[in-house]
Amino acid sequence: MKTCFALSIVLGFTCAGASAQTLLVANQGDRTVSLIDAMSGKEVGTVSEGVAGQWGHEITASADGRTAYLPIYGNSGVGKPGIDGSELLVIDLGSRKVTSTIDFGHGVRPHLPVLDPASGMLYVTTELDDAITVIDPQTLKIVGKVPTGQKESHMLALSHDGKLGYTANVGPGTVSVLDMAGRKTVAVIPVAPIVQRIAISRDDRMVFTSDMTKPRMAVIDTAAKRLRSWVDLPGRGYGSAATLDGKWLLVAIPEKDEVAVVDLGAMRVVRTVPVAAAPQEILVRPDGRVAYVSCEGPGQVAAIDLTQWKVEKLIDAGKGADGLGWAP
Repeated sequence: MKTCFALSIVLGFTCAGASAQTLLVANQGDRTVSLIDAMSGKEVGTVSEGVAGQWGHEITASADGRTAYLPIYGNSGVGKPGIDGSELLVIDLGSRKVTSTIDFGHGVRPHLPVLDPASGMLYVTTELDDAITVIDPQTLKIVGKVPTGQKESHMLALSHDGKLGYTANVGPGTVSVLDMAGRKTVAVIPVAPIVQRIAISRDDRMVFTSDMTKPRMAVIDTAAKRLRSWVDLPGRGYGSAATLDGKWLLVAIPEKDEVAVVDLGAMRVVRTVPVAAAPQEILVRPDGRVAYVSCEGPGQVAAIDLTQWKVEKLIDAGKGADGLGWAP
């Protein structure tokens, strides 16, 4: 195992089944996926998406680290005119090649892929269908849909038991609560004129989404299925993630080039961490020690030491670094 890992760094390949701990970055600007070795903080390979005039925004990997899933959104942003993507790329991380394509049959603007460990299903937000599409990753077949009851269901967060889903519906400014097994909408919660991104607390009691018209974050009570309170932010929030100890919520603030740290006990920002320009998405490493922040401006990923609350390194990725995934 150690020999294989060392060779993967020196020679630039990933050994199938090895614990390579690879950070995946979807680069909108150059239409590639960066493979970054988490130990060295170096890019060890790239995968070209190869879809003319379109690109992917978000990515996830299988639990065994062998496969990545990249929906091809199109060539624009949510709610904006452009080409409507209709496929998802299946990437073999060992060979760094696209090995399969899942066709949604029509333009759906597929955006965020989420693998549910409980059910084994792959969920993909499909905005133009007002739904979450359910895919069996073993057969690569579409097996169902979960309606959201709203337009522009851009991002999805799952409860840790996989039973409930929550979507940020951008234009409507709402959050949909979904019964994932029953494949139905449970509730639609009004939040703000426009919302973006969504995250869930470690204890599943709270869901968070940012108001894109004001510098504040909505806190949704999942038991009551209603907006509970607001947290003031230093700027308009974007991607967010809870730390593994459940104490903090990290929120990207693109207009300030920083990450705000919310104390989930006091429900207020207690510090900010400067990062590179235009932070987008946050992924907390499985060991809980580091948070990775994609920074679109320079095409880098900031690695924040969560014990020191400072950037320990800036990792070069590709142009327009955005979606993050983790391949163990």
